[in-house]
Amino acid sequence: MCIKSIILAGGSGTRLWPLSRELYPKQFLKIRNRSLFQDTVSRCLQVSDISEIYVITNESHKYFVIGQVEELGHEIPEENLLLEPEGKNTLPAICYGIKEIEKAHGNSVVGVFSSDHVLDSDAMETIADAQKLTSDYLVTFGIVPAYPHTGYGYIKPGEELEVGKKVLEFREKPCLEDAEKYISEGCLWNSGMFLFDTSIFLNEVKDLAPEVWDAFDSSDSIQDIFAKMPNTSIDYGIMEKSSRVSVVELGYKWSDMGNFNALYTESEKDDTNSCTLSCENVCVDSNSNFVYSKHKKLVSLIDINDMIVVDTTDALLVCPRKSSEKVKSVVNILKERNDDRINIHETVYRPWGSYTLLENSAGHKIKNISVLPKKKLSLQLHHHRSEHWVVVKGMACVENGCQQFFLRQGESTFIRAGVKHRLSNPGKFPLEIIEVQLGEYVEEDDIVRFDDEYGRS
Repeated sequence: MCIKSIILAGGSGTRLWPLSRELYPKQFLKIRNRSLFQDTVSRCLQVSDISEIYVITNESHKYFVIGQVEELGHEIPEENLLLEPEGKNTLPAICYGIKEIEKAHGNSVVGVFSSDHVLDSDAMETIADAQKLTSDYLVTFGIVPAYPHTGYGYIKPGEELEVGKKVLEFREKPCLEDAEKYISEGCLWNSGMFLFDTSIFLNEVKDLAPEVWDAFDSSDSIQDIFAKMPNTSIDYGIMEKSSRVSVVELGYKWSDMGNFNALYTESEKDDTNSCTLSCENVCVDSNSNFVYSKHKKLVSLIDINDMIVVDTTDALLVCPRKSSEKVKSVVNILKERNDDRINIHETVYRPWGSYTLLENSAGHKIKNISVLPKKKLSLQLHHHRSEHWVVVKGMACVENGCQQFFLRQGESTFIRAGVKHRLSNPGKFPLEIIEVQLGEYVEEDDIVRFDDEYGRS
């Protein structure tokens, strides 16, 4: 039987701030050539056809999912992109996916995977082999611990089965002393990956989480279902209560990329045992650091060891690697201040590409706009601002009022306030332009759309 796959891709990754923001979370970051989400999709394609992969995310991440799957050479079916109206933790999300899979495919074996994990692709063979257990058990996967980690939950295995073992106990994130004890007892890290027979899983939900079952067992809209849904994790709601749970050991490289120390551990190091990304690093008597700069600037460290240095356009983070879990505390403080820097970068991603804000005031903005090949912006107008476009790279197709024409590198055009206009990229390479906005109001909500390929209002 072929496995259907659910990818959970709705998280915000606050412990990797300021690299990760709510509107551009860690699973979609391309710190290397591909994002963690793209790596997860590639692994799922080993056991599922693209038509059998379901992605659960939210409206603000929808176009990341579509665009990044397209970059892999695939197109995710629209009905397989499941948008949560609000985040209610993992149990409601997984139930949503399994209900939709049963509706489309009938009773199935379903793998559940997080979109922000690092995992050896060879592990998928072991995961597929665990189908042998799904007729009797809910299957989870445990990682052989590399060291006593205090940021992971643990699973204590018991009786041997044909594949894997029965689960005796789930244990919460421990202190260091308890983590060492758990490892000596043969416990495994809880990976948060699962394999379910849909009918067995739903029966367990009915018995163990009746409030979740009742919410989905109705003809209400998905918005109304989630509105009355409790906020419940799959571990707390089902796995820790069920008597029919088994665990299969995965002896492969794995990380949940939960903080910068984990990112450092998974990254290539130089001869000072440091990881340097997107910048040039000159170190004097400095070792074992993680250094990232958005500006590709020269970063110099002197007598600095075991530190995190992350420099983005609008924020700078400096902390010891051992304290990287505390980054979430910074995000919580910014959230209390209603600081928008927890949500967006200076670079904002759209279904057609992205733009970076270079300069702004009450009466003007300057943006660097990048449009992907064969993509176009909406047909739109602005009541309060005019725009001047200069092509930096590529070829632009411009609709300006009743005119349509092409612009090449160094050429420009002027869009008056109140005039319908559209920018598109007809070429095979990214289009880059500089846009200068001038007017008494230059905010993003001064847009009237007349036509949009991406369904935006």
